[in-house]
Amino acid sequence: MRVLVTGAAGFIGYHVCAALLARGIEVVGIDDVNAYYDVRLKRARLARLTGAFVFHQLDIADHAAVARLGDGVEVVVHLAAQAGVRYSLEQPFAYAASNLTGHLSVLELVRHHKRIEHLIYASSSSVYGTGSALPYTEDARADQPSSLYAATKRADELMSRSYTHLFGLKQTGLRFFTVYGPWGRPDMAYFGFAEAIMAGRPVTLYDAGRLKRDFTYIDDIVAGILGVFDHPPGDDAPHRLFNIGNSRSEYVTDLVRLLEDGLGFRAETVDCPKPEADPVETWADVSALGALCGYAPATRLDVGVGHFVAWYLEWRAMRAVAG
Repeated sequence: MRVLVTGAAGFIGYHVCAALLARGIEVVGIDDVNAYYDVRLKRARLARLTGAFVFHQLDIADHAAVARLGDGVEVVVHLAAQAGVRYSLEQPFAYAASNLTGHLSVLELVRHHKRIEHLIYASSSSVYGTGSALPYTEDARADQPSSLYAATKRADELMSRSYTHLFGLKQTGLRFFTVYGPWGRPDMAYFGFAEAIMAGRPVTLYDAGRLKRDFTYIDDIVAGILGVFDHPPGDDAPHRLFNIGNSRSEYVTDLVRLLEDGLGFRAETVDCPKPEADPVETWADVSALGALCGYAPATRLDVGVGHFVAWYLEWRAMRAVAG
């Protein structure tokens, strides 16, 4: 079996590739390895993917290049995107190219390669905006995005739905909730907090630390993706959307405390008003995904942060040696 994974050098993409390879599945990876964050981290992830793994460095917005990679592929796991909510205020066209044109490139690939049976693609909890009732359920309103990033991810869902209607594509969209863990993204809060604590810089907490997030450990995310992989859509519901989170909401201050304990240093904190695009709280109802495949996130925040800290200290030491 051959699976195409976009965003293979990314945080979630790397872990999904590793899990598929562990199953003995042939994986074709795509990533443009851009400089949005440290390219050394992306290269280090790729270097760990061995065996039946073939990598192509290309931009998914290049639809002709993407189209050439469909031969023999049976499933596509589309995780490539320009991430980050606040960065979309600085580089909006990067989001249009990667998240909109790139998603369309993948849809066209699947449309024209009839052997591809299932497209699994990444959406985001940000599609719910800032005013949805908690916990978020898949049938909640998702038509009032509070950032360009959120708007692009909701647009991806709508494009996918239209391609299912027009061409019968079988697809599953996954709305990710605050994923964290080893080999994570430096632009994410937990990673940035760790960097600031170790460097003696202040940690910025919004609204005196009252924000809450549904922090989801990477192994639980991968388990959910594999669950969807093992339970493809039927003809009765060819396009599906699922929340994939930890199903609990926890204070950002608890995350900082666990990082302090693991790193062995206290954080200096600075209070700032919450950015307009950020919700006060996120919390995923994952019952639908649980009913489909038994998804049941099991990693407590203290355990997951401990795993991240152990990896982070190793990665930090490697960077220091490499200069």
